[in-house]
Amino acid sequence: MKAFRFLFLVIFFAGLPFGCRSQQPSFKIAPKPLFRDPVQDGAADPVLCWNRAEKKWFMFYTNRRAKLASGRGVAWVHGTHIGIAESADNGATWTYRGISQIDLGEPNQTHWAPEVIEHDGTYHMFLTFVPGIFNDWRHPRDIVHLTSKDLLKWDYQSTLKLTSDRVIDACVLQLPDGTWRLWYNNEVDGKSIYYADSPDLYKWTDKGKALGERPGEGPKVFKWHGKYWMVVDVWSGLGVYYSDDLLNWRRQEKNLVEQPGTGLDDQVKGGHPDVVVSGDKAYLFYFTHPSRHEGGPRSPYEQARSSIQVVELKYQDGELVCDRNEPTMINLLPK
Repeated sequence: MKAFRFLFLVIFFAGLPFGCRSQQPSFKIAPKPLFRDPVQDGAADPVLCWNRAEKKWFMFYTNRRAKLASGRGVAWVHGTHIGIAESADNGATWTYRGISQIDLGEPNQTHWAPEVIEHDGTYHMFLTFVPGIFNDWRHPRDIVHLTSKDLLKWDYQSTLKLTSDRVIDACVLQLPDGTWRLWYNNEVDGKSIYYADSPDLYKWTDKGKALGERPGEGPKVFKWHGKYWMVVDVWSGLGVYYSDDLLNWRRQEKNLVEQPGTGLDDQVKGGHPDVVVSGDKAYLFYFTHPSRHEGGPRSPYEQARSSIQVVELKYQDGELVCDRNEPTMINLLPK
C-alpha cells in the first residue's frame, strides 16, 4: 500500500506542467520579532520595496540609536541613517544589509521615515530630513526627494515645498489618472495629515488637509477590496480610514494592533505601519517598543530599543482586522 501511494504521487507530480511544479506557493511562518537591527537595535518605520535586479525584497527603516539612549533628551532618535534589511524568501526572514548611501551635505544629519517606490525603472525615496542632532523635537524637518537605480545609492532631487517647515512621514500613491499623491504629517497643525499632488513625482503642489479629526503620523495609503485605505499611527495602535475617491475619508471604529499581543517583542501597541498587498492577501508591517509595558525593563536602552513585526490583514464585514497572535504565513510575490 505504501509503495502504491508513493508511485501515485510520483506519477501525479510528474504529470504536472513544469511551471506549475516550480511555482507552487512557498508560504512560511514569519518569526516574532520579524527583524531587529543588529547595530543600533532601533529599527522603526518600515517600508518595503521589491529589488528587481537582485530579485529580493528590501526593507528600509528608521534606524534609531537605541544603544545611545540615556533618558535625557531625544538625541538618540537623531543622527540616524536609513537601515536596509533584505529577504531572499519572500518576506519571511530578513537579514541586515547595511545603510542607505545618502549624503545631503550636512554634518550629523538625521534621516527618518523613508517612503520608497519604483516607477519606470527608477526608485524614488521621499525621506524626512532633519538638519542635525537635537535633544528635543523643536526643530525644522523637511521631506526630500531622492532617486536611485539600485536601491543602495541615492541622489538628491529636491526638497518639497509643503505647508510648513515641520513635515514628516511621506506616503506616495499613483492615482487612477496616472498622476501622484503624497500624504504627510504636518506637525504645525496639530499633527494633522496633509497631502500634495504631482504630475510626475518631481513637481509638487500642496493641497492642504486630508485628515484632522485626531492627531496622527506615519500615514500609509493603499487599495484593497475595492476601497482605498489609510492606516495612521495614532499612538493607541493604528487608526484606519477608508475612501472611494482618495479625498473623502471615513473612520473605522476599531484600531489595529492596539491591544498587546502575546508573541516575543509584541506585547505592546504597534506603531508607524507599512502595508504590502500581495495577490489577494495584505500584510501589515509595524514596529514596537517591546519593553514599554508594565513590568518591562526600565533601563534607557530597553525603553528605546524597537523591533519590526508583521501580521496578515483580513477584510471582515467591510473593515480591516488582524490577529497578531495567530501565526502569519507569508509569501510576498515579486513586483
